[in-house]
Amino acid sequence: MKGKKYVNYALVGLLVVAAFIIGSLYTKNKALEQGKTLGTQQNQQDTATQQQNAAKPPAITIDKIKDTFSNSLVKFGDTNKKVIFIDIADPSCPYCQIAAGQNPQLNKEAGSRFTLVADGGTYIAPVPEMKKLVAEGKAAYAFLYSPGHGNGEMGTKALYCAFELGKYWEVHDKLMSAEGYSLMNENIRNDKSKSKDLAAFLANAVSANDMQKCLDSGKYDDRLQKDMTLASNLGVQGTPGFFINATAYAGAYSFKDMQAVVDSALK
Repeated sequence: MKGKKYVNYALVGLLVVAAFIIGSLYTKNKALEQGKTLGTQQNQQDTATQQQNAAKPPAITIDKIKDTFSNSLVKFGDTNKKVIFIDIADPSCPYCQIAAGQNPQLNKEAGSRFTLVADGGTYIAPVPEMKKLVAEGKAAYAFLYSPGHGNGEMGTKALYCAFELGKYWEVHDKLMSAEGYSLMNENIRNDKSKSKDLAAFLANAVSANDMQKCLDSGKYDDRLQKDMTLASNLGVQGTPGFFINATAYAGAYSFKDMQAVVDSALK
């Protein structure tokens, strides 16, 4: 009996030890599972936060606008003006053409919302109004290229050349006409070998010889990317994009929608 009792005690002891080991392993496993779950949740939260932060447009301040203006190639006026316009466009882009107001047929085709006042509509193209304020000495203006439609590289380089030659607005308005729109999208299409055709088209605005020489030099080939970087740093993802000081307008807004911001800045 005594021997049997020792055996029972030993068996009970083994069972206790086994239960302890099993309990410890269970606790450890649960802790690991919980830690894995918490870690996964935290990783998911971190990823979501990163994605949200990436989706947020950069904070735009007047200092950033002034810095962008200073680093632009095409610019009129200076950063001491009360109003600074940044015009981000692609001359081959239809809505950039609409905002330029030199292609009334395209404005009409886009619908009543974009029909110019001169044609019985209510739309006031913003770029000509900006140009007027610059001419009056009330505002500064800078142009930046962004590939909103895809066929405007040669047209943009023509704008750079025109600025160098003191004929920016003359060339701008010619390119933003119905004929310019067709030329860029149906004929030139970023083809450098067609510089002569582009220069000939612009001949009544600027010397064809000077324009072709400038285009063929390749001096502004790298400027496209610099403008795109400046536009991207402002959070612009499409064209046209406008800034009036630090206020952004994504799209072909009528100038009447911008007027209050301009008037406030000019006070």
